[in-house]
Amino acid sequence: MSASASRLHRVAVLVLEGAKPLDVGIPAQVFTTRASMPYEVRVCGAAPGLVAGGDGLSYHVTHGLDALAWADIVFVPGYRFPDREDPPRPVIDALVAAHARGARLAAISTGAFALAATGLLDGKRATTHWHYARALMAKHPLVRVDENVLFVDEGSVLTSAGAASGIDLCLHILRGDLGVAASNHAARRLVAAPYRSGGQAQYVPRSVPEPLGERFAATREWALIRLGEALTLESLARHAGVSPRTFSRRFAEDTGYTPMQWVMRARVDVARELLERSQRGVEQIAADVGLGTGANLRLHFQRILGTTPTEYRRTFTKGE
Repeated sequence: MSASASRLHRVAVLVLEGAKPLDVGIPAQVFTTRASMPYEVRVCGAAPGLVAGGDGLSYHVTHGLDALAWADIVFVPGYRFPDREDPPRPVIDALVAAHARGARLAAISTGAFALAATGLLDGKRATTHWHYARALMAKHPLVRVDENVLFVDEGSVLTSAGAASGIDLCLHILRGDLGVAASNHAARRLVAAPYRSGGQAQYVPRSVPEPLGERFAATREWALIRLGEALTLESLARHAGVSPRTFSRRFAEDTGYTPMQWVMRARVDVARELLERSQRGVEQIAADVGLGTGANLRLHFQRILGTTPTEYRRTFTKGE
């Protein structure tokens, strides 16, 4: 048994105003005290008492910020409107002090904003829920936001994507503290995958960006119903009635992608839908969306979504 496995680990779950129920519950349940798990959990807030949560729930916490001075690991669950204002100064100061004392700080979903507000993520990789990734970049430009991962471990500061990714992060911490067997046991108890492949890009509704205006909207629609055909920059520009150079420049201004990058992402999106809703094989889907071969589809799936078509289908048809 390792030294880490033989000692008690103290876990604080910091509940901020508007805290998300799943984000709070995941670390509290994963690390709850039991014979096989050398952890003690304290749920705390800025002060003991009632904390207004999100989604119609509130929390009655028995501990205040003193729990952060006690803890070895501090979890910061996600909360509402994290891009609008930072947590109260005493909370930020307590997080900084806990980190300086040697505690690990772990954010679930939008809890990353609270960690970013401490400055402890400056110059480090971090992630958050895909819906808030751009807001985190804008609010904290010194943080190296990675929007295509389930969690990031920077040693003493860890961040994760949406609520379910909090399970991935907790199991990752368990693997480091107690080993693979303990982590796998906890995963079985949670009926969760011990380790999920891929990144959170596979959960974003569409990988093609929302149009920023009506310019070339008709050409985009025209292309979307012809993805199985040979689309080129020239054919797209011809439909738009402008030169390829002008089309390419203005299209990138609208979407942030070159026309052919956009077409590739649109093809991957259609492939995603076919994997979710049909029983067609990978080779047939590749042909249907204009990617030619299964090998080509796998290549672009991995590059854009960080997973394989087979793993993606398994993830999104698991409960059927």
